[in-house]
Amino acid sequence: MNQRRLAVLHLRTERPHATDYQDSLDRLNDAALRVARRQGWVVDVVPSSDLPPEATATAVDRADAVVLMGGEDVDPEFWGGPTDYPDGGHHEPLADVAHISAVRACLVAGTPLLGLCRGLQVINVALGGTLVPHLPTTHLHRKEGDDDYARHRVTLVGTHLHPAVEASREVRCSHHQAVERLGRGLLVAARADDGVVEALVHESAPITGIQWHPEHPDTADEQLAPLFDRLLRQSAQGAVS
Repeated sequence: MNQRRLAVLHLRTERPHATDYQDSLDRLNDAALRVARRQGWVVDVVPSSDLPPEATATAVDRADAVVLMGGEDVDPEFWGGPTDYPDGGHHEPLADVAHISAVRACLVAGTPLLGLCRGLQVINVALGGTLVPHLPTTHLHRKEGDDDYARHRVTLVGTHLHPAVEASREVRCSHHQAVERLGRGLLVAARADDGVVEALVHESAPITGIQWHPEHPDTADEQLAPLFDRLLRQSAQGAVS
């Protein structure tokens, strides 16, 4: 099989205003890239806030599959949310535009897409969904201090993610927002114990969103690699269809 090209879209390579956050995201991104390259993907890494939107669009157009990585909250102007909410923080509207466009381009072209954490929320917003601005159960989904990641198990809904996700495994998550109203064509594929949507799939397109962080360096080999294998199979199926 010819090598497949994977577009990995994130936000930026530097955050002078938030260096610790940058370091955390770099560790997640580096683990994802390590797994992808080990599987044989040719990887295009695109920091969408650092580049004109055409660069993201070009990478998506040439890719056999796309991954949307984590980062800042989606700007509420794109989903009709409040401008002032707890832990609202910094937004990246230029990258939001590029990533929302990427989701829609993948839907039209049938390009396999995997969204991680923020990536799931971008998928939902791009398809007309809304978000919970700040979870009343944030403490169950994000920790403070040396380890920002809450740990819990998810309950799979249906068989959409089987066998790529093993519900018996503990997952790590770090988020304070979540899916509220589902976007068009999206189905819930996993939930947390408090009902928060932890995974989405599209009813007809190869689009998947995962709210937790399978790309955490301590879990990437066991949890992200099967999801990347799934992307590879989806890409191969598209190439022969």
